[in-house]
Amino acid sequence: MKFPAAELIASAFFIICLLTTGVGALIAVFTTRIIRSVCGLAITCFGLAGLYYFLTSPFLALMEILIYVGAVCVTIVFAVMLSEPDEPPREESRGTVVVWAGVALLASGAIFFGLWQLSLTAGWNQPVQRVSQGTVQDLGVSLLTTYSMPFEVISLALLVAILGAIAIARTGRTKP
Repeated sequence: MKFPAAELIASAFFIICLLTTGVGALIAVFTTRIIRSVCGLAITCFGLAGLYYFLTSPFLALMEILIYVGAVCVTIVFAVMLSEPDEPPREESRGTVVVWAGVALLASGAIFFGLWQLSLTAGWNQPVQRVSQGTVQDLGVSLLTTYSMPFEVISLALLVAILGAIAIARTGRTKP
């Protein structure tokens, strides 16, 4: 039996996650302040976590929030706080900026068109029925068998973020 209200709620959740990801990415790219850019990155990561959850992968959604928002974004904020405030401004000509903006627009348009064509022509598999009950034992078995590679990659990303934070905190600001 189909439930139109449930499909409407699922579609609304998907659209909200999609908009959150897009708006966060736009904030991260178009702002001139680094802290606002990091906040945009965090918003994007929250939207991606929602999309992972929508794709019935709550573990990856939680790891997205813990690793990227909780570790990487916080590390970037600490790096900004501990870095030297006086950087010489870069000199770029207007023509160079226009050329690179055109290249970026062309490349993103090509990627968007390719993904759009792929989504229209690809055969989509039906979702797999879950047999797991979501217990701690099921999670442990999944982490050590099915999801061992993503688990190790996430732990490696966390290790790099921690080592970066230690290296930044160790050197600190130089005294004039």
